[in-house]
Amino acid sequence: MVKLGEFYENGKWVESFLIISIGLFIAISFILYLLIIGSRAKKIKREKLRLEYEKIIVELMYSVVFIDVPFSEVKEDKNFAIFLDNTFFREVLIEAVINLHKNYDGIYALKLEQLYKESGLINNSFKKLKNLKWEVKCKGITELAEMNVTEAFDDIIKFSTARNKSLKITAINASIKLGGSKGIIHLTEHSDPIDDWTQVNIISAFKKHDMDDIKGVELLLESQNTTVVTLGLKLIKELKLTQKVPHVEQLAARTSHALLQNEAQNVLQTLTV
Repeated sequence: MVKLGEFYENGKWVESFLIISIGLFIAISFILYLLIIGSRAKKIKREKLRLEYEKIIVELMYSVVFIDVPFSEVKEDKNFAIFLDNTFFREVLIEAVINLHKNYDGIYALKLEQLYKESGLINNSFKKLKNLKWEVKCKGITELAEMNVTEAFDDIIKFSTARNKSLKITAINASIKLGGSKGIIHLTEHSDPIDDWTQVNIISAFKKHDMDDIKGVELLLESQNTTVVTLGLKLIKELKLTQKVPHVEQLAARTSHALLQNEAQNVLQTLTV
């Protein structure tokens, strides 16, 4: 302890400490500089590739969607086949297909959906559902829903009870698009509260897709979860489902929950005026 105290008092350690500190600072700064330069260069290269790929994709879209060239014929081109095996190219392609699909309906939308499946892009979307990152899962769910992949319904509905709110809302909205009211009936067994923001998103999803399939919405009124019952009442009111009035009357008559009774009466008043 005495030697350590003498070493501290004579101040010789200060010079060594400063030299080491300055050396570490310069080394770390240089490494960070290299990382930033490398990241920037990679980003620039990626954007150049994107522009190159987009030109190829525009030609592909025009041929398959508007000129009716079979994708199987396009795929036989060796030069294009090389691009199709490229992960980044497929990501740019799927973005282009999704964006174009949002702007078209009818025969053109069906052709895009066929291209999505024949090119194997559908497999990329399914793989995203298994990714550990919630934002990647959301992207996969959105892609499958946009392309009307009904066989993905069972996989998507599993995420409707996720802890992450964004993932939960994305999954519920997608399941509504793919399965109509079937996408929310599972909520009757949901034990966790459904917050107002999630309820608003569910109602908006029904309005957005303008669905005729409202069969089973009344089942929400039988749930033991009061927030699920509230959601059912809001859906019946907002969508003006007058045919569900008898179910609302039954709820109002049997429930002992004051808030639910008031909401049910409010719905009845709105729909029977």
